[in-house]
Amino acid sequence: MAGSKKPDEPGGTVPGASRRPDASGRDDLDRRSRALDEALAARRPAARDGAERGGPATGGLAGFGQALRLSSEFIAGIAVGAGLGWLIDTMAGTSPWGLIVFLLLGFAAGVLNVLRSAGLVAEPDNRAQRPRADRRDEN
Repeated sequence: MAGSKKPDEPGGTVPGASRRPDASGRDDLDRRSRALDEALAARRPAARDGAERGGPATGGLAGFGQALRLSSEFIAGIAVGAGLGWLIDTMAGTSPWGLIVFLLLGFAAGVLNVLRSAGLVAEPDNRAQRPRADRRDEN
């Protein structure tokens, strides 16, 4: 065994090395490889055109990041509500009513946070303040 060569050394044995494809098999592989390259090249410009025309530019990681942010905001609202409910139940001795009420409030707050983050509900600070017509100058 001291004189045997390792598979990664030149002249060493590699599993399956004795089975070499014949010329027709290699030609078939080359033909299929070229056909696949042509098909992929035909589809690539169409994908680029969709992104350049203002289509959604959310890739795999961007979408994953947004999903992680939204889910963490939802879970945080529920966890804070449950924690406050448990704390009130422990202090006031009203078990399980504080937990139930604050868990539901936490759920509602979590849904509201997700809707705000997704841009479906306006933030309270960003509301447009309209001047009231019935307001008079005090001069």
